[in-house]
Amino acid sequence: MTEPGAPDYAHRVAMYDMDRTITRAGTYSGFLMHVARRRQQWRLLLLPLVGLAGLAYALRLIDRSQLKAINLRLLVGKRFSRAEIAPLAESYADQVVARGLHEAALEQIAADRAAGYRLLLATASFHLYVDAIARRLGIDDVLATRLDEPDGDDHIHARLSGDNCYGEAKFARIGGWLSDNAITREGAHIRAYSDHVSDHPMLRFADEAIATTPSRKLKRLAPQMGWQVVDWRRRK
Repeated sequence: MTEPGAPDYAHRVAMYDMDRTITRAGTYSGFLMHVARRRQQWRLLLLPLVGLAGLAYALRLIDRSQLKAINLRLLVGKRFSRAEIAPLAESYADQVVARGLHEAALEQIAADRAAGYRLLLATASFHLYVDAIARRLGIDDVLATRLDEPDGDDHIHARLSGDNCYGEAKFARIGGWLSDNAITREGAHIRAYSDHVSDHPMLRFADEAIATTPSRKLKRLAPQMGWQVVDWRRRK
């Protein structure tokens, strides 16, 4: 379905960030706590070490990728079975979708779908549970942070496979996805939605950039760039 009066493009793509864009809060820490409480509660005793890792990140002693891997190792394990974690990812997705989403974001996703847009979720969160959330939202494609899964092994390791899907690395993944799907820039109309200034490469690339319930820095940048600003916490 094409919007009335809109140019005829070969492709229409709507790119969404997830945490604090579609969701009301971040999902990474929530997932780790969800798994620890239901799987190995003794790991909650390691929360002070999680706090120390956070301090090390704040002091720039470790980067964001290292922080994510350390916290995953502490609260889930160094190596864990996909079969064991998958049901927990599904139950966490149910929890997020039931009470953790902006209603206005769901309305926009439905409107983009009805207008013929292909929906792409691009997030720094882990495929491990993002895929389950995306299925519930009817998202067509997902780009997320991957974890190491050695060939022939049903186990997942608490280390990132490739870059953290964040900022410029996320934008590079988007470029790869467009190429893989034979979508050229001139042949596509692109909308992009994000709450965070780290997504400025994705927003700058889009024909329509929407700063959704934006962080302080993005709220300052958006008017300078001519990007729309919306607050999805507020009802129309």
